[in-house]
Amino acid sequence: MRLSDIMSANSVVLSLKANNKRQLLQELAQKASELTGINDRTIFDTILERENLGSTGFGGGTALPHGRLSELQQVFGLFARLNSPIDFDAIDNKPVDLVFLLLSPESNGADHLTALAQISRILKDEETCTKLRAAGSTEEIQALLTN
Repeated sequence: MRLSDIMSANSVVLSLKANNKRQLLQELAQKASELTGINDRTIFDTILERENLGSTGFGGGTALPHGRLSELQQVFGLFARLNSPIDFDAIDNKPVDLVFLLLSPESNGADHLTALAQISRILKDEETCTKLRAAGSTEEIQALLTN
């Protein structure tokens, strides 16, 4: 599986506004709902439940909230760059400004883990994150994430 299979230019948000973690997750759920047709509350509850197990903010200003939904037919990815970094309870206690939301069908554990691994490799690469922060268009961000 490649990231280009799970996201499009519509799956990139250049300047998301959120004041806190909960609001960020709500905004991500709303955008994902628009693109998947799944109720935003269902998405929000799923990713919040996962966050409650432990923060998906894994350092360097990045986070990878994720969840599995029975309503979903295929793996779905959404990337957002925040206007301003927010506290996300990340493992390094640094604020987060780059977020990749990953949603997967409940029945598709292998693809979910494969996508998580690919995305985490990208978000742990400091050079790529610097380029993501500087990118001027959704197409440029999508290219950085999928190539």
